[in-house]
Amino acid sequence: MRKRIFVLAALAVYLELVFHLYMGLDMRYAPVFLCAAAAWGLLATAVASLLPKKARRVVGAVITLLMTVVYMAECICKVILQQYYQIIGGLETAAGNHLGDYSAAVWTALAENIPGILLMVVLPLGVYFLSTRETIKETEEEGSSEGKKERRTEWKQAVLAFGVSCVFGAACLAAVFLLPWKGDINPAYLARTDLYTDDQVEQLGLGTMLLQDVRHSIFGTPGETMPQVEEAAEGQQEPEEPVYDHNQMHIDFEGLAAAASSEEERWLSEYFGSVQPAQQNEYTGMFEGYNVIFITAEGFSGYMIDPELTPTLYKMSTEGFVFKNFYSPLHFTSTSGGEFQNLTGLYPRAGFPVSLTESGKQSTYLPFTLANALNGEGYTSSGYHFNQNMYGRELSHPNLGYEWRQADACERPVTKETDEGGREYWPQSDDYMVQQTFEDYVDKEPFNIYYLTISMHLPYGYDSNEMSRRNWDQVASLPYSDKTKAYLAAGLELEKGLTHLQADLEEAGIADHTLIAMAPDHVPYSDLDILEELAGQDFGSDSVETLDEENVSLDVYKNTWILWSAGMEEPVEVEKVCSQVDILPTLLNLLGAEYDSRMLAGIDVLSDQEGMAVFFSRSWITDQGTYSRYTEEFQPAPDVEMTEEEKNVYVENKKYLADCRLRLGELIIETDYYRKALP
Repeated sequence: MRKRIFVLAALAVYLELVFHLYMGLDMRYAPVFLCAAAAWGLLATAVASLLPKKARRVVGAVITLLMTVVYMAECICKVILQQYYQIIGGLETAAGNHLGDYSAAVWTALAENIPGILLMVVLPLGVYFLSTRETIKETEEEGSSEGKKERRTEWKQAVLAFGVSCVFGAACLAAVFLLPWKGDINPAYLARTDLYTDDQVEQLGLGTMLLQDVRHSIFGTPGETMPQVEEAAEGQQEPEEPVYDHNQMHIDFEGLAAAASSEEERWLSEYFGSVQPAQQNEYTGMFEGYNVIFITAEGFSGYMIDPELTPTLYKMSTEGFVFKNFYSPLHFTSTSGGEFQNLTGLYPRAGFPVSLTESGKQSTYLPFTLANALNGEGYTSSGYHFNQNMYGRELSHPNLGYEWRQADACERPVTKETDEGGREYWPQSDDYMVQQTFEDYVDKEPFNIYYLTISMHLPYGYDSNEMSRRNWDQVASLPYSDKTKAYLAAGLELEKGLTHLQADLEEAGIADHTLIAMAPDHVPYSDLDILEELAGQDFGSDSVETLDEENVSLDVYKNTWILWSAGMEEPVEVEKVCSQVDILPTLLNLLGAEYDSRMLAGIDVLSDQEGMAVFFSRSWITDQGTYSRYTEEFQPAPDVEMTEEEKNVYVENKKYLADCRLRLGELIIETDYYRKALP
């Protein structure tokens, strides 16, 4: 036995080191994550050493197997979903979703990561069993003198392992809190939060992130420190002679702050009270009374739009409002996070629980969603998704104000498309969805319809995506790789759906009085090579499978937001930087709906407020330039000149604003703030 008792600790350090190297993570944090791995590995060693010999062998084997499986599983999660998963925090979400939708992607990822399986599964298991092979042959009786002597030695080794574990733990804490780390998201911050799991993995280690998840699940998390509220948070001055009214409601934020029952509630009131409301503008009420069809397009990127291949997408993206600097940042939980931004004008929480899911479970009052805002004006609001229930939409989407229809867990389930043998297609057809649902609402004007598409769901391949296979002939001769062709072919189902939708609206005589809005939930985040091929540019990532915002060009998130009506006489070009959270306030203003512009993270892009797109990493782009959280540098836009002092003031102001806006969604759900502010 002797030295072999420390094999678990050695494997813990080995797995953490190899995982970081294999995933291309920043090795500057090695003093933190290696000391942490040694600490919890030695602690596991000490505990296992106290067990009887046979139990110790079994427990050691189980721990080793769990470590290898978890490290490899997290690798696959990152490749497919672009995020690492907390075991306890993400368990409910994973259990409630249909993970079979990702089965083809999982097998593909496993096949492409054979070296990782060898390094993080096969090799550690082999080392463990080889290193303990001799002890398996031992047959001493526990009660013999030699056995008792060995047992005393093992107890001493357990005490030694525990002591050394404490030393490494202390070294880890010293590295976390005493070393001069740069940036706002550093080891000291991450050690006190359950947010930003990707940063936790990189800086503290995967094992530490998972252990923190367990600790937070049992004991809760320490409260986040709220930014000190600044006056005039938008940094704008009131015009001397306002031409337009403001999009604001009569709310006593000072009174709400004084009566707040929590620090979070008080902070929200103080922050909202400090924000300058957006002025209405020449576009206010432009589409008042119009029918509305809002589409969240699965995995959509504007780089796929082509005047010949996708004429309807091209028409709608160039003949309506043309947002030339629209971004679709990848925030937490991809599809659900993208939906949350599109539908609420807020950023999702940067960790579990999933914001949209939680809003449904808690019946959070969300008065500014399109459905809730328009239902009081006599609109009929319905939503459709031709897939099974995922992310708790059976609760969240009715709470948003829609009669929600999906394949299950609702009052009126939709009927999915099948082949002649009754087998359901995967993914389902967006064109089929439109054709099956149009008659459901066409005679219920004014209507407010929400579609969540599915045809462009990963993976992209002739054999792995039914919609790619269905439209393959239309893309077969294009000068792209087979994967990019498959992506485009899947997107043609969305194109066909929009074409049928436009024709049906025209036939019904209501096309000129219907506003169509479409935005992605996210870009095809696991397939950067597709985007690079379509865009004809290198986005700078070392891997085409992972979106590393430290190294990738943020133009990978540049996208197309369609806002079009057949009644528009000419396009309106908008240069302002904007993102998904800006969609809701812009639509509310165009529809002439009452809302308070101070109480959303997004802005009305057509107002005089400055545009801003905030990314998951807390880097951001504004009309004035780009800030990188990693380098802590601000690069002014080409036509912008600033002194160093002006630049520093501007950056601090926008960092504060980004920090505040990122927190709003989580805190509003946690406190049910809208219900208290707007009874």
